[in-house]
Amino acid sequence: MTTTSATATRRSASTVSVPRPTVVRALVRRDYLVGRSYRLAFLLDLLFGIVSLTIYYFISKTFSGATTANLGDAPSYFAFAAVGVALALVVQAASIRVAQLIREEQLTGAVEILLAQPVTSAELGLGLAGFHFLFAVVRAIAYILVAGFVLHANLDSADWPGFVIVMAATALAMCGIGIAVAALVLVVRRGELIVAFAVLGLTLLGGAYFPVTVLPSWIQPIAKILPTTFAFNGVRSALYSGNDWAVPTLELLAFAAVALPASIALLHGAIATARSRGLLSTPYISGGSRKSRDYSSNPRCRAQLTRRPSRPGIS
Repeated sequence: MTTTSATATRRSASTVSVPRPTVVRALVRRDYLVGRSYRLAFLLDLLFGIVSLTIYYFISKTFSGATTANLGDAPSYFAFAAVGVALALVVQAASIRVAQLIREEQLTGAVEILLAQPVTSAELGLGLAGFHFLFAVVRAIAYILVAGFVLHANLDSADWPGFVIVMAATALAMCGIGIAVAALVLVVRRGELIVAFAVLGLTLLGGAYFPVTVLPSWIQPIAKILPTTFAFNGVRSALYSGNDWAVPTLELLAFAAVALPASIALLHGAIATARSRGLLSTPYISGGSRKSRDYSSNPRCRAQLTRRPSRPGIS
């Protein structure tokens, strides 16, 4: 074993060392450079969010005479739903986008290459999730501004420093979920459907599109302790009343203080399991059909993938 690989093994085995900012920044910059090369996808993502806001704007017009008593600090249903649409992007970045990224890295062998370097589990988790969270937070802020200054959601009472603080706390809290999702996908592999259901539950039960108070009474206690509920309540309070956002922010920070170390430990265990089972990279083979098929879950097929064809004429 070389000195470099020995160092990599020692560092990657550690879950308690403080993440090095230079390593995390390098991974974030790598994903930024990849994302920047797809400018059309960026514009389409931005357009999709604006279209979603517009849909809820016209839905709100349909119920313009309805009472807003159950909407908390939001002055209208559109103002209520605009926060839900914007923050749902952060939740998706914490789960679906990170799950897709880990799966792609697994298929291309990039995870195995990264773990051959002196990178800890914390650095890997924060680095792979970092760009997607930052990008999602910027998009969420842009959507809130569009809702307020283009679609006329009332932001006259907004506490903008409070809004920024709540968004930062939301990103920290959701980052723990993103790293846990990465650990799940690394071992389960095609776990995107599980992740999608989890995102649906977090956004719906958290009060993204309707108040938690309209849910059945037996599920409301669960909804009230979700991190998404803290995030929605905090952002709505900061934007529409200008106060009462401190308590949800503290709740988000408390959740992050528990979720981040726990998710990093989970990722560390998932890496060890994936390494022992040979799951750090998952090869594809083509069977002549239009879609490639994943045979890596079958140990016999996985062994066959490493052999060269013995038939004449095949190179």
